[in-house]
Amino acid sequence: MGLDLTLRMVDWQRLREIPAEERIRTLDEATWPTGLDDESYSTYGLADGWVWPPDQDPAWCAEYRFFSTSGSYKPHSRAGNAWGDMRMFADESLRVPMDRFLNGLIWDEEPDENLTLTGSAGFFPPADRWRPHLLLVCPPEAARLKARAWELVAPHLEQLRGPFAAECEGWAGRPDTFEEFTTLVLEWGDVVTETAGRGFGLVGLP
Repeated sequence: MGLDLTLRMVDWQRLREIPAEERIRTLDEATWPTGLDDESYSTYGLADGWVWPPDQDPAWCAEYRFFSTSGSYKPHSRAGNAWGDMRMFADESLRVPMDRFLNGLIWDEEPDENLTLTGSAGFFPPADRWRPHLLLVCPPEAARLKARAWELVAPHLEQLRGPFAAECEGWAGRPDTFEEFTTLVLEWGDVVTETAGRGFGLVGLP
């Protein structure tokens, strides 16, 4: 069974009020409330995109369910690998903001570093055997920077078609097509834009 990604948009101030050792459990409970009836499950449990729990008042966290994946982390990892392969063949004017946008989401500029690069130091409890690591932690200030980077990237994704064909097409562990790569990246752009617009942060749990 492969690794999944559960991505949440979170009000960081509300999260700070929760003891660090309870934050992951509280997020799980808040985004998957108990006692959903059949009708609620059909509209909430099976929805894609931003899904807000029906009993939050005020709403302080939501789960994002990707339209282009089945919940597996593999497509995100494959897209990150693809960017790592092709980035040196992209024009600097695109490479720099794309690095800033993807770093810590699906690609790591310094893969040997730990999650302190994305602001998780002390914010969540240390890894244990039940949750070996967080997939990403992107606080509000980082989300704002990524949203600004995305504004520079979004109009120019087509420039990456050539580098993708040269470095990624047909390789194992990479997206099958350029369209598959860009579709996922575009979803991440929507995620970051909405998150930054609300002043929230992102947490990715396995």
